[in-house]
Amino acid sequence: MNMKRPLAFLLAAGMTLGLTACGDPSQPGSSNAPASSSPSANSPDSSAVTLDLWSFNIGSFTEASNWDSILTAFNDKYPDITVNVTPINYQDGDQKLTSAITSGSGPDIIFEGPERIVGNYAREGLMVDLSDLWSKSGSDIAEGISSVSQLDGTYYMYPLSAAAHCMAINYEVFEAAGALQYIDEETRTWSTDDFKAAMEAIKTAIDNGTVSVATPGIVYCGAQGGDQGTRALVNNLYSDYYVTEDGTSYNANSAKNVQALTLLKDMVKNGSLSANASYAAAEELQAFANQTCAVTFCWNYSNYTQYAEQAQFTPFAMAFPSDDKVPALEMAGPYGFGVFDKGDQAKIDAAKTFIDFVCNDQTVGTQAVKTTGFFPVHSDWGDVYAGDADAELRAPFALMSDYLGRYYNLTGGWTEQRALWWPMLAEILTTDADVQTAADNYVNQANANIK
Repeated sequence: MNMKRPLAFLLAAGMTLGLTACGDPSQPGSSNAPASSSPSANSPDSSAVTLDLWSFNIGSFTEASNWDSILTAFNDKYPDITVNVTPINYQDGDQKLTSAITSGSGPDIIFEGPERIVGNYAREGLMVDLSDLWSKSGSDIAEGISSVSQLDGTYYMYPLSAAAHCMAINYEVFEAAGALQYIDEETRTWSTDDFKAAMEAIKTAIDNGTVSVATPGIVYCGAQGGDQGTRALVNNLYSDYYVTEDGTSYNANSAKNVQALTLLKDMVKNGSLSANASYAAAEELQAFANQTCAVTFCWNYSNYTQYAEQAQFTPFAMAFPSDDKVPALEMAGPYGFGVFDKGDQAKIDAAKTFIDFVCNDQTVGTQAVKTTGFFPVHSDWGDVYAGDADAELRAPFALMSDYLGRYYNLTGGWTEQRALWWPMLAEILTTDADVQTAADNYVNQANANIK
């Protein structure tokens, strides 16, 4: 099956073209899609509306204060709508949301991605239909993003930004080991055979004392943090997919995925990789930054900025290796907004006005996109980082968006299967378990949670 580069090229165009201004982009209120008018926002006799926005810690949206300039611009235009921001994180945010929703004190707006907004809350019937926002301003958003913002034809999320997860190599270690010959530095791609050869070259360099890293790479399998990296590694090696094409079943036990898992097991056995059942991505990233390993399987611009000061080498972003050198990367995001249906039409209208302003006003939206650290979903906005001091550093991550694959995080039982994936990896890579049997067991358990 063809799983390569299924996203429409609108998203990629939005990351490479120059800015396209409609109106004066220097004015916060100017946009090719001005904020919508709602009775709660603009009617002279309307009552003031207060909204609660709960924001996951996406990019630099880790503190409520990071929303201040956006809220100030919004209130300049809509003074009757007050938005109170509560930051939440991925450690306990889901539990806090569930508790608040159950007690009737949940937020009006959530800032996150389709996995939660669509896959969890819309599926439970908790979200407001945002199709009107899409009809008005969503024509330049890639089909791959629009398709995951809806459930059964109804849009429940309106997106702001997206990017691609990738991996990275220690450039100097690869150079010293003679392994740069196995990567395409321009496209930042490599084949599965190239990957094997590069890891073997680094192992040889370690054995010879040519490089000081302890291991070529670490497959982390001790928790679910950063599991998008190990999923992408397995699925790309022989060009398969995490779920079946119709999304009705998990797919780790397919012939190609079992081949990939077997390859990783063999590489761990021969020392060209290692596996660590006590590591999640955070520990592996620290090992990469400390030059304990020569690659990381969990990389994006946010991780680059987090570890840049520690890394006394050049972290070189790479797509995951694939047998045909055409990778299909996992999407970071898309991140955007959903509105909880609490039966208050004035709040619903005000929430839509806020989302429309943040996501569709080009000036304020660009600021919000940059705060996430990703790239705009509006292709008409072009390269929002052009001219910035870090534009050159961001360029490789924009390139990775050319390789975006299908988004499969809306498959039923998603949360439950995440708790099954890394134990399967640990079983395969750190014991003598039969690969096919372990993969079959994972799929059977994961599929049992699909509703």
